[in-house]
Amino acid sequence: MRITSTSCICPVLVCLCFVQRCYGAAHHGSIKVTRNQTKHIEGETEVHHRPKRGWVWNQFFVLEEHMGPDPQYVGKLHSNSDKGDGSVKYILTGEGAGTIFIIDDTTGDIHSTKSLDREQKTHYVLHAQAIDRRTNKPLEPESEFIIKVQDINDNAPKFTDGPYIVTVPEMSEMGTSVLQVTATDADDPTYGNSARVVYSILQGQPYFSVDPKTGVIRTALHNMDREAREHYSVVIQAKDMAGQVGGLSGSTTVNITLTDVNDNPPRFPQKHYQLYVPESAQVGSAVGKIKANDADTGSNADMKYTIINGDGSGVFSISTDKETREGILSLRKPLNYEKKKSYTLNIEGANTHVDFRFSHLGPFKDVTMLKVIVGDVDEPPLFTMPSYVMEVYENAKIGTPVGTVTAHDPDAANSLVRYFIDHNTEEDRYFTIDASTGTIKTAKIFDREETPWYNITVAASEIDNPGLVSHVPVGVRILDVNDNLPELARDYDVVVCENTKPGQVIQTITATDKDNSANGARFHFSLDEGLSLNPNFTLRNNEDNTASILTRRRRYSRTTQDIYYLPVLISDGGVPPLSSSSTLTIRVCACERDGRVRTCHAEAFLSSAGLSTGALIAILLCVVILLAIVVLFITLRRSKKEPLIISEEDVRENVVTYDDEGGGEEDTEAFDITALRNPSAAEELKYRRDVRPEVKPLSRHHPSSSLDSIDVQEFIKQRLAEADLDPSVPPYDSLQTYAYEGHRSEAGSISSLDSATTHSDQDYNYLGDWGPEFKKLAELYGEIESERTT
Repeated sequence: MRITSTSCICPVLVCLCFVQRCYGAAHHGSIKVTRNQTKHIEGETEVHHRPKRGWVWNQFFVLEEHMGPDPQYVGKLHSNSDKGDGSVKYILTGEGAGTIFIIDDTTGDIHSTKSLDREQKTHYVLHAQAIDRRTNKPLEPESEFIIKVQDINDNAPKFTDGPYIVTVPEMSEMGTSVLQVTATDADDPTYGNSARVVYSILQGQPYFSVDPKTGVIRTALHNMDREAREHYSVVIQAKDMAGQVGGLSGSTTVNITLTDVNDNPPRFPQKHYQLYVPESAQVGSAVGKIKANDADTGSNADMKYTIINGDGSGVFSISTDKETREGILSLRKPLNYEKKKSYTLNIEGANTHVDFRFSHLGPFKDVTMLKVIVGDVDEPPLFTMPSYVMEVYENAKIGTPVGTVTAHDPDAANSLVRYFIDHNTEEDRYFTIDASTGTIKTAKIFDREETPWYNITVAASEIDNPGLVSHVPVGVRILDVNDNLPELARDYDVVVCENTKPGQVIQTITATDKDNSANGARFHFSLDEGLSLNPNFTLRNNEDNTASILTRRRRYSRTTQDIYYLPVLISDGGVPPLSSSSTLTIRVCACERDGRVRTCHAEAFLSSAGLSTGALIAILLCVVILLAIVVLFITLRRSKKEPLIISEEDVRENVVTYDDEGGGEEDTEAFDITALRNPSAAEELKYRRDVRPEVKPLSRHHPSSSLDSIDVQEFIKQRLAEADLDPSVPPYDSLQTYAYEGHRSEAGSISSLDSATTHSDQDYNYLGDWGPEFKKLAELYGEIESERTT
């Protein structure tokens, strides 16, 4: 393959480029690729080679923004298979083919039909192919080529971030960097100077300058003062084509503000000031203001005021108002025109934040002199004390003097003073005051235990000028008088165990008194001396405002007496001493050996001492089983009907079985037991009360003589006859037990029924030492002994 052009050659396509791309000529030319041919060499046979076809191509260029009436010529395609007879057809495909770019299918000429913008699309990729018009078969393989859009200067530089707002400290050095601005150009930076930007300043000289290449803005003057000018507006221009004539330009505005530094010291507008302050000014109140001017702002203008000397430095004080930066003059001590009429103060105002770079402009403080003139004012009366505390005894009579307040006129006129009490509260009505002397007296009888302290307010005014009033607080303490009886501190629940030993403490008691410690804190306890000696308990005064209750005998019995009452006499240590009597209630309780209370009810115990819980449960189970057996037995007996006569053969006795057990000795309604015990004591026969007899007994009355001489056997027979003949009684015998033993004999009775009434000197206390098995026995004999002692 032979190339006849210096352009780039591809083995497939041949591209016809602009003349400026080929030898720099002004006309368009075509590049041809010759065919590969065979040649005959002598002595050799002819060799046929397959010819290689290809396109010769290069990049095409088209100018953007073409505004001509005709389509813009781009280039020409040509295949070496084209003989010029129109048999070759050229086809163009790819980006913009058929819409932006069209091709003459016979000649291969390419034209652009639209105006192109390089900033929107820089190049187009297309494909070209040559086919046989008759067979529609490709003569060459398809090949790719590029059409580039050539840039022209059609975009001006732009500041995308503008306008700008920036600050720079005042008094900065010349050349201090302020801001860097940047402009962008949409043109092709690789082609020509269309995108080469140069910066210049249009407005803001001679204060600022800009670097033409980098766009950095800098200060152009020394010591730019914010107090002289604070705001600057700088206009920066960016121009392409390296600033040449015909280049496009854009501009932006930079607003520059100088920030403050502490380069101005404070200054008082005057060197001498004068202030009038009335002598009635209150201590702690603000009496005047003063201010030093500072041209700076913010923290650079913060000020602190001080009084550096003068005769009024101890009377006045000065502070700084952070908002207004003023010095506030306040009064530390009260003024008195009659003593001192004027004061002189030297006041200094200084910056609190000093920049030492500008110390040569200082000093950053200033001093002025202030003269304070004290004004004479008609003042209200002045009390000799800021407050008063007085005392009076409770129960004092109405009109009793409590104390005296004193006030005087501080002015030179020394007017007379009148006193009165402000009746703003109820407490102020409990006292009166003498308008001339200021003596306070009681207006009611006070009770310290009700209210121990009163607060009143006394006012004083001048007689010549009643509008000037001063006040003073007065506290009245009510002193105590011993007028309350002592009493027990609480209701005591005193318990004594049955097995308590003599001398044992069973309770410690205390007392209380509404009077204060001087009249009620020392208590003395004793038993009432007007009563006889208590055989059961005694009292011991512990000399520490407490008393102990002690037992006086060994044992106590709940069955005999379960509650005792012990009167206690309590006296206080007041002057004169007062006393009261209180009664303690002492309960008798059963206790364990360690003193724990078991029960306080007067009832018998089912279990003896020493039995465990398991043993008690076993006993209860046995009792329940026995009760169940008894109930079952009774049920079976009642369900079985037995004849009244057990056996017909046994005719000796008609014994009738029945289940009526009677009421026993306690059943006094059925029988008169007294008559059976002693027949001689019955004056007449009595009927049974549970039945009404239908017939009268055989003998209704008996003479007294017969009753004295009747024998017991005869008496029983008589009663048996009455029972046999009485139709109202059941038809069976009843068995009764009589405890009558007949007339008294000389030998005396050997029964143990009356043994409890006999006295014995035997001591049974040793039973308590035999152990828990004999505890119940010891308690029984202990109760007998207690009853004898009582």
